[in-house]
Amino acid sequence: MHWDGRYCVGALCIILSMYGGGFATVPAYLADIFGTQFVGAIHGRLLTAWATAGIIGPVGVNYIREAQKAAGVEGAQLYTFTMYILAVMLALGLIANSPVKPLSDKWFMSDEEVAVLQAKTAAANAGPTGSFGIDTGGFDGRALIAWALVGIPLLWGVWVTIKSTYALFG
Repeated sequence: MHWDGRYCVGALCIILSMYGGGFATVPAYLADIFGTQFVGAIHGRLLTAWATAGIIGPVGVNYIREAQKAAGVEGAQLYTFTMYILAVMLALGLIANSPVKPLSDKWFMSDEEVAVLQAKTAAANAGPTGSFGIDTGGFDGRALIAWALVGIPLLWGVWVTIKSTYALFG
């Protein structure tokens, strides 16, 4: 059997089809490993790392593709080296995850320690509760600037996407 781009694409499709299921299990996995008290903060750090990889990964793939293109590689073979790198990274992730085991009970907070921490947190957060800033002051200059900082780049991105889509299918 000759290994070509079709098999790489097929393997990638299978891996990507499992992405949502894997993503959905992360909070439960983190709770099993670290306990539930701080799983939100740990999950936030994990998502930050994931987002960073989501930016750095495609940029790296693009650089590898451009280097392959400059070396005279064409067609589906442009991504062969990238697929090997991704396969190695996937194997490294499996190896790095294999020694991870649930923590010993000595590292977990007792029920009393959790109660004391929650009482301190509640005391520190004592005061008014509810919706802060929502429907309290109307649409002022600060709100306009905030919406402009978010809305203008978002609208620009939508415009570029529509323009690119039109170029492909128009």
